Amino acid sequence: MSVMEQSELDRWHMRRALELAALGQGHVEPNPMVGCVIVQGAEIIGEGWHRRFGEAHAEVEALRIAGPRAKGAAMLVTLEPCCHHGKTPPCTDAILAAQIRRLVVAQQDPFPAVDGGGLARLRAAGIEVEVGLLEEEARGVNAPYLKLLATGRPWVLAKWAMTLDGRTASRTGSSQWISNEDSRRLAHGLRGRVDAIVVGRETARMDNPLLTARPPGPRTATRVVVDTRASLASDSQLVRTAREVPLIVAVGPSARASERRRLQKAGCEVLVCESETRSGRLDQLLAELGRRRMTNVLVEGGGQLLGTLLDIGQIDEVHVFVAPKLLGGETARSPIDGDGIAQVAEALPIRSPQWQQIGDDLYLSGRVVPSRERQG
Repeated sequence: MSVMEQSELDRWHMRRALELAALGQGHVEPNPMVGCVIVQGAEIIGEGWHRRFGEAHAEVEALRIAGPRAKGAAMLVTLEPCCHHGKTPPCTDAILAAQIRRLVVAQQDPFPAVDGGGLARLRAAGIEVEVGLLEEEARGVNAPYLKLLATGRPWVLAKWAMTLDGRTASRTGSSQWISNEDSRRLAHGLRGRVDAIVVGRETARMDNPLLTARPPGPRTATRVVVDTRASLASDSQLVRTAREVPLIVAVGPSARASERRRLQKAGCEVLVCESETRSGRLDQLLAELGRRRMTNVLVEGGGQLLGTLLDIGQIDEVHVFVAPKLLGGETARSPIDGDGIAQVAEALPIRSPQWQQIGDDLYLSGRVVPSRERQG
């Protein structure tokens, strides 16, 4: 087989490993999503992915399927194999025991307990190791994991439904329902794979949401209300279900002690963010969610909350449902407020936007290109 043929075959197999890795979304966090294939020549003899946090890693699952045929084979994996004891034994031990001949890795794992150590150990044992094949694609799959490691903040998904003229609610606050039933079903699927769902105080007051996934997904998200004055009503659906599904009320330093105690007695966790500014409090909230190893956070509004997140560069991904309806009205709610961006030329683009028609609605999803990347 020529070098060019081997390279194309490796790319084909790594794409399959990336497809497998994505199957772990919502199940493995805060671990990364990882996929693995083991090949003899062009034939895949074993494949696997990290299916659930605390369970076997992708390499171990693929080796189990390959069995004795793994001896002398090539392994292609989307992330550097671990070399430390965590919830499971090191994958490097399993690779060495199986006598894999060649290892192709898309990306080195920046996790401090790994960070090149797995690759070094396998190279030292005589395994041929190559790194960097489809690295950009692999980084895309694990962008939330990588952000959490690099910044201590979770990946922020912004979601809203709006009319064709950009309103998320009428001038009276009416918003149910702008999007159609199928769109709402898809939105519940998003809720079911994230670690937290965040709304602002006004959204909680006007919509009185539950903020749960129906039907349940692989994860049960913690509900979070950003409520500076701790004014969330005791008879709201969120407070009444606080003992059943976790609820954090993120308050400011001026929130009255009596109001905080009221919410705590109802089963809410009250988190005091001490900054005097809205942007500072939101950054403190994200830092705390990151400290708890929450990897993906879904923010569902309102406009002030999303606007502040945009202003501080903390919206990573958007999920927008556009309904073929018109509301109008100067005081009707819009999805993103805040200070905003001064020049259209400086607007943040969406990378590789995906449009999908859902009944009469249009659904847009994509990742925000941050200012630092555009400047680079």
